[in-house]
Amino acid sequence: MKSFYLRLIIPLVCMIVQSLAAQTPEAVAKPKQFIYVLHLVPRLHDDKNWTKEDKAALDRHFNRFKEATQSGQLILAGRTQEPGDKTFGIAIFMAADEAAARKFMENDPAVVAGLMTAELHPFVVALERKNP
Repeated sequence: MKSFYLRLIIPLVCMIVQSLAAQTPEAVAKPKQFIYVLHLVPRLHDDKNWTKEDKAALDRHFNRFKEATQSGQLILAGRTQEPGDKTFGIAIFMAADEAAARKFMENDPAVVAGLMTAELHPFVVALERKNP
């Protein structure tokens, strides 16, 4: 009876092992990189138009980016140092797929609050400086 069960189980175990072995790092879905570009809405091009609520939403935006950096999802984020109508920001981050990337972008507190518009693009970091 033991040999009967062994003849059933051994091929099954071999199939499972072969299946797992076939999942090389390339075969396993890796997160993809995306970038979104942020632009201030025209009302906020002049610094004196910012309300307390706007500033609170911007704080939530910044804190969310800090958390995403700490978790490893956000690669980098920043903005240009130009006047309001010329300034823009970027966020380069990792997501499982475009739907997840779009969700991350659309849930940005600055986008939700209507302070900024955002545009998503697939992205690949080709070169990256190594920290000393």
